[in-house]
Amino acid sequence: MSIYNQPWKLIQNRIRGRGGREIDKFRGVNPPVDDNTGSEAWIGSVTRVGNPPADKPNYGCSEVILPDGRQMFLFEAINLSPEEILGEKHMSVNNKNLGLLVKFLDAWKMYGLQCHPTREWAAKMFDSPYGKEECWYVIGTRDDTAEPAYVLLGFKEDVTRETWEEHYYKGDIKALENLCHKIYVKPGEMYYVAGGCPHALGEGCFVIEAQEPCDITVGAHSYKEVVSRWKHTPDVSEEFYDERLLGSYIYKAQNYEKNLQWCCPERKMIREGAWGREELLIGNEQTAFFSMTEIIVGGQIDLRNTGFPQIAIVTDGNGKIKYDGGEIKIKKADEIFLPYNIPNAVITGDHVKIVFCHPEGAKI
Repeated sequence: MSIYNQPWKLIQNRIRGRGGREIDKFRGVNPPVDDNTGSEAWIGSVTRVGNPPADKPNYGCSEVILPDGRQMFLFEAINLSPEEILGEKHMSVNNKNLGLLVKFLDAWKMYGLQCHPTREWAAKMFDSPYGKEECWYVIGTRDDTAEPAYVLLGFKEDVTRETWEEHYYKGDIKALENLCHKIYVKPGEMYYVAGGCPHALGEGCFVIEAQEPCDITVGAHSYKEVVSRWKHTPDVSEEFYDERLLGSYIYKAQNYEKNLQWCCPERKMIREGAWGREELLIGNEQTAFFSMTEIIVGGQIDLRNTGFPQIAIVTDGNGKIKYDGGEIKIKKADEIFLPYNIPNAVITGDHVKIVFCHPEGAKI
């Protein structure tokens, strides 16, 4: 049995920022703590953070343990035989890139108000082939926050670019936050964050994020504010900085109900039976760049072959993935990379729950 036709266990990480208690708790780390190890985990990542530390040039990239026991970065493993691992369909769309970045985000405090550029704006203003469209699947919330877990997402009705710029140049972040819808969230909900959409992950949210494989974030602080408050001078002119930032936002204003319909897609049944069910969490109706599904198995069912690689996160239960020539045990918090072709793979378990993240091009 080739190592390219078997599931690969990913090595867990935590990176950048303060927080991480909910990641620890999910993984069974005792005691779970908020510290500077990181409030994020990058899962199945072949993407480096923007401006990585000099001593960690591959910071953000995931490591993997291959079935033969070798440990290396996932991008190194893929480079061993891209065609056998990724497949022809995938490479016709994404070349050797995975075309996807998956994370845990644990909001110890609210993430700063921001947006991400569309693919077109990223190419024009950041010289990047990818924008950063993304989504959040809420898998937990903190129970000790000042208010219930929430997100800021989308412009309120009647917001215009002129209104936004007025508060932006004043450096009034609270006023900018108040121009966005505040949505209280619960585990099991999915939120779509389009390119150009203002957003902030609020205090208490613990989510799986799937996104384009890019680390471009555009904040809401003006050039003058960055220079005066943080004593940092951006490496572009003030005029270009403001044009690039303000142009990254798409000023789509709508009322709360319409905004919620747009950004909170309903689950759709893919298949179900005595064995359990599989549902689409987000798909091509929202974005062409990635999709997510969730399967709950109480018995045995085949692992659908999409013709593309997949990243899987076991969110509950215990079970196995069986395939021609072998099997691996799986349990809550396991992170798994699935090459595109695993012959006759089936999932068995007693209420084992798995979230699958699919790259651009995969038809679900």
